[in-house]
Amino acid sequence: MMLRPSVSEILANNESYYSLVIAVAKRAREITEDAFDEKKILDVKPVQTAVEQLAGKEYKIIEDPALKG
Repeated sequence: MMLRPSVSEILANNESYYSLVIAVAKRAREITEDAFDEKKILDVKPVQTAVEQLAGKEYKIIEDPALKG
């Protein structure tokens, strides 16, 4: 388990903090929904799991270039 990875460890290629927050929220929601569907009890908070997955490069942030301004 990672201990609070820094934002700079997660973000690359000039990704925004906003994109990180949205990615963590979406992934945490997926984790929660999957646990609910499988009737599992989560030992670790979904947000913590999502941050660790993004920091571990299991998932990556994809920004829409049309939204950058």
